[in-house]
Amino acid sequence: MNRHHWWRDAVIYQVYVRSFLDSTGDGIGDLAGVRAGLPYLRKLGVDGIWLSPFYPSPQHDHGYDVADYRDVDPVFGDLAEFDRLVAAAHRLGIRVLLDIVPNHCSSEHPWFREALAAAPGSPERARFHFADGRGPDGGEPPNNWHAMFGGPAWTRVTEPDGRPGQWYLHMFTPEQPDWNWREPAVAAEFDRTLRFWLDRGVDGFRIDVAAGLFKHPDLPDSPDPEADARTRDSVNPLAWNQPEVHGVWRHWRAVCEEYTARDGRERLLVGEVSVPSAREHAKYVRPDELHQAFFFDLLGAPWDADAFRKVVSEAMQDIAGTGSTVTWVLNNHDQVRTVTRYGEPAEGSGLGAARARAAALLMLALPGAAYIYQGEELGLPEVVDLPDDVLTDPIFRRTGSRARIRDGCRVPLPWSGQASPFGFTSGTESAKPWLPQPEYFAEYATHRALADTRSSWHLYRDGLQLRSALDQLGEGSLRWLETQPGVLAFTRGDDLVCAVNFGTAPVPAPVPGTPLLASGPCPPGELPGSTAAWWIDGS
Repeated sequence: MNRHHWWRDAVIYQVYVRSFLDSTGDGIGDLAGVRAGLPYLRKLGVDGIWLSPFYPSPQHDHGYDVADYRDVDPVFGDLAEFDRLVAAAHRLGIRVLLDIVPNHCSSEHPWFREALAAAPGSPERARFHFADGRGPDGGEPPNNWHAMFGGPAWTRVTEPDGRPGQWYLHMFTPEQPDWNWREPAVAAEFDRTLRFWLDRGVDGFRIDVAAGLFKHPDLPDSPDPEADARTRDSVNPLAWNQPEVHGVWRHWRAVCEEYTARDGRERLLVGEVSVPSAREHAKYVRPDELHQAFFFDLLGAPWDADAFRKVVSEAMQDIAGTGSTVTWVLNNHDQVRTVTRYGEPAEGSGLGAARARAAALLMLALPGAAYIYQGEELGLPEVVDLPDDVLTDPIFRRTGSRARIRDGCRVPLPWSGQASPFGFTSGTESAKPWLPQPEYFAEYATHRALADTRSSWHLYRDGLQLRSALDQLGEGSLRWLETQPGVLAFTRGDDLVCAVNFGTAPVPAPVPGTPLLASGPCPPGELPGSTAAWWIDGS
């Protein structure tokens, strides 16, 4: 592995702070809880952690509505606790990435409050997208765009004199006004934010909505105004993936390189990039832009050998072709958990778990970097039966629909015990996590997973250890092998093979030898259905 460019084949663990570990007994995870959990993550073997937003926020979208980019919300701790967390992580060899949200802020951010108090056309309003409405009385939105979380993308304000006034743009919720990156003051403010956290020792940033930031300068009508809301993805070509955004990432890369030049410690930029193709994706990871960008196509691929091969081949051709490495991901805080996503109830509850294990082993064998969402290593399923009255996702509040809501993957982790709160909170047994944990979480508690060598946790841990130990894994290339239908197999280096059986019947191993690591019971020379394995050629 290339140890200088650590990020090229790193495995990063996403910590959803609210749901990781609670140190205060209030039912909400916090930074001190993350610090207490670092030995667990060290034992798992990850190279770094990505922390979900912990900044001051009214929590309309669980921290992605930021009111102050350079502080810690008291519910999560304070700056002193943050500094202790970074120091403790570095002592254990774990790097720390922060989640930064440059597309939008909170409606309670001081600059947006100033904009509301200022007049149309003022410098304060220029930091956001304020526009006059259409129609004789300005009562219609400036264009027909819809917000990704439901409803129109515009909200009308009441001017300081009490009259109905201009409208402002929010591509998510009204509580999250979009910044106007065509205004230089916005770029300068984020420069200050980057340097604030880099000066405190962070190792980089995960960038929320990295293809956003710039909108078409004329804000014209969209030919498919409901596309974003319908797909819950950034597909409106007038609101996302504008060419000017690449200038921002070139500048941010230069800032990171400046810090690296000081001490030789590379800082990482990884973007949440939702674009139509791997070719468009590749533009974000050119040598002078982002180091990494999440490649979501693997996450979205159906459980099918041909589909997986197509996705991997396109990524290796278009993204790795830039000189970067592919950043693989199977899950995050916005997606249905892998076990549930791959499951087919009619075929039995264990199918999704078997496929999730196989997919994890496949991801860890692919060239490049990988990100793991907390709880995936435990094999946690999605909690699909949360009562309506506990749901907090703004998508549910905005649409009234439970379709694709995200609370089910954000339920606090189970650590120990037979009943909620399963060691998640330091409070009494009656302490209630911010989202209720189902009784069956007892089966997935961390203390049980560590004790059971057949658990998903051990599969992840063993895979991560082998990635570090074997030169064939991590950064590099792959070569596809000819297989029977429904089986995917490739070589890494001269003698390591990863094979995945997407079918149900056992098939012969792709090469002679003894299984080195398998996602299920794997007799020598045989690969059961919904299973992946790594082989070292024993010939």
